[in-house]
Amino acid sequence: MAKYLINSLISTLVTMLVVSASLFWLIDISTDDIAMKILGQFSTPEQRTSFHAQLGLDTPSWQRYVEWLVGNDWRAEPLVGRRLVAVDNLKAQEREWWAEVEGQLIRWKMDDGKLLRLVRQTDGSTKPQPAENDWKRDAKGHEYFWGLNISNSAVLWIKGAEETRWALTEGGLREEKSGAKKYIPLRKGLLRGDPGMSLQFNRPVSRLLAPRIRNTTILAAVAFAVVMPLALLLGILAGINEGKPLDRIITITSLIATATPEYVTGIFSIMVLGIWLKAVPAVTLFTSSMAVLENPRMLALPVLTLTAVELGYVARLTRTSMVEVMASPYIRTAVVKGMPYWRVVIYHAIRNALMAPITIIMLHINWLIGGVVVVEVIFGYPGLGKYIYDAAILRDYNAVEAAAMITVGIAVFTRLIGDFAYTLLNPRIRYS
Repeated sequence: MAKYLINSLISTLVTMLVVSASLFWLIDISTDDIAMKILGQFSTPEQRTSFHAQLGLDTPSWQRYVEWLVGNDWRAEPLVGRRLVAVDNLKAQEREWWAEVEGQLIRWKMDDGKLLRLVRQTDGSTKPQPAENDWKRDAKGHEYFWGLNISNSAVLWIKGAEETRWALTEGGLREEKSGAKKYIPLRKGLLRGDPGMSLQFNRPVSRLLAPRIRNTTILAAVAFAVVMPLALLLGILAGINEGKPLDRIITITSLIATATPEYVTGIFSIMVLGIWLKAVPAVTLFTSSMAVLENPRMLALPVLTLTAVELGYVARLTRTSMVEVMASPYIRTAVVKGMPYWRVVIYHAIRNALMAPITIIMLHINWLIGGVVVVEVIFGYPGLGKYIYDAAILRDYNAVEAAAMITVGIAVFTRLIGDFAYTLLNPRIRYS
């Protein structure tokens, strides 16, 4: 078993590495301009160029992938010449980067061509100080300085040659004359728990993912608790009544449910149950982070849509497995020997019939987590699926990559659970 777990761990790491590299490459070769999507189609080329530089998108794609994976503070630290420290700002719930100088945490900013130090105080505020002595001189006599700005980037300023910087604010684009020559957005990397900043929201991806993972987990857990027992029950009933009217009804209904796409089922349920009958909310409007727990009725239509798709597939597979087991010689022998039929079904047939469906059930846990994109988009449900959709449309590779790693990890984990479930159903199975 230990050898099997080690091999599974190695294969998991290799799979996640290949998936992350392939996904990054597919997003990178897209012809869409992320700066235009964020700034708008009426933005100028100069504004988009400035925005690209601030996001670090002016570096080669392979370098951006490596930095997304292992971070880039190790690359920026020698340039800044000071130890870089990541501090959690509990009030803003974000991570801030600071340079440690003589026991103080410092950032810098340019104000009308003058370099200022921003010294961090104990309460989290900053105190500005002159920093004219921080300038350095290169071989050509130009004065330059590498430091950290207030946007968590290591930046290069050149005295007397400040670039025009276009900053995106709540009021729109703002032009600043004291921009830096080069930007390195700092991050620790996925391997150290920091997948970077969301290009769309300019906030840490880890902070944005947490509530969406919670919402999708609630949706998937409720759907799983509804669909799997019901699907197994219907499959077993159809299997032990092979060829009878009950079997025909369950089989045909399951086939129709499986063949109907999620968006058709979702829209139909919105029209009938949400708009015409007004029995349940037609959309999921989150007025707070815990809205789904405050009003569980919002889960009704998303769960119904997921149930309709999954129910038919698992029920038909269970029915096929049950029919095959019921035709086995040991089942016929038990019936001939006078054992009660219900006892034969419960203690002999069902356990063996679940061998095939258990794999599908474990794999469909991952589908419920990562494959609910259509359902969440239709109902406006703020979960992981909708987050992946929005991030992919915008080419927010930090967000897409982090979400993809979560879904891959869940897929591998559920496969391991399925393997262990095999050993419980059939003790003769051993892994080596």
